[in-house]
Amino acid sequence: MEKIYLLEECKDAKYILISGHVRPDGDCTSSCLAMYLYLKKALPAAKVQLCLEEPPIVFQCIQDFDKIDSTYTVDGEVDVFIALDCEKSRLGEAEEIFVKAKKRINIDHHISNSQGCGDINYVNPDSSSTAELVYELMDKQYINQEIAKAIYIGMIHDTGIFQYSNTSPNTLRTAAELIEYGFDFSSLIDETFYEKTYTQNQLLGRALLESIIFMHGKCIVSAIDKKTLEFYNATAKDLDGIVNQLRITKGVECAIFMYATGNLEYKVSLRSCKYVDVSKIAAFFGGGGHIRAAGCTINGTFYDVVNNISKQIALQMKAYEEKMILK
Repeated sequence: MEKIYLLEECKDAKYILISGHVRPDGDCTSSCLAMYLYLKKALPAAKVQLCLEEPPIVFQCIQDFDKIDSTYTVDGEVDVFIALDCEKSRLGEAEEIFVKAKKRINIDHHISNSQGCGDINYVNPDSSSTAELVYELMDKQYINQEIAKAIYIGMIHDTGIFQYSNTSPNTLRTAAELIEYGFDFSSLIDETFYEKTYTQNQLLGRALLESIIFMHGKCIVSAIDKKTLEFYNATAKDLDGIVNQLRITKGVECAIFMYATGNLEYKVSLRSCKYVDVSKIAAFFGGGGHIRAAGCTINGTFYDVVNNISKQIALQMKAYEEKMILK
């Protein structure tokens, strides 16, 4: 992967637009805000705009969270469009703007987007997060405490606070450099990762209580239907973290969490512990993600979805077991 010189690519731009994927998570939100803060400081003469679906409110601790434009209103021709943490089909309302932009830069770490979708691409599936890649491309003289904090938040959310297998020595070295900027990193972990609203805890409790273990205890699944979401006056953002809690059930290799998004339609989140590549399973159903964390949308009843996903999990488990026998 050839490094790009971000400021050089943007130096003549009068209008720069930044965006990320629909239903932005911690890495997407933080990467976009870090990039926004960085370019505003490094290129003060340029107009820099951040368009993104409304992120979870826990990330309001990042400076200029209130500057996020969720209307996708563009004022003129975009000179440079920077797409973060996704390929163009996941940009939602921003995809049309991306296509029309004079120059398109794509920065991502999803294996399902390994070639990139821009005129200029900086994609590394081995990186812990897009936030880590954004940091690599920054001229350090322009980084301040707020930018460092945003990068750190993105990294902790995509690594599960440095416990997932995508955490590398470089990830930890980067984290060490970031906390030298002096922000309260321990409070950030509590506020953005662990802290839940009462509604979120209620939904988590329901999901755990109604979960089902199968495949001889190696898989666990749970679902939330539309009536339950309506009862709690909740949205998809209130379901963050449920699949991760399912994943740490003792003996489980693969966790599945889904919630209804329409009639016989489910948004599915997949997590694995050691050997199941959930990005391949998600890709099979038209989704994508990482080896240990991925997602997709599947049509059918709850049982249809579980049965279809189970077949793909079983294929990988069988291959793994055969490999272990040969060893």
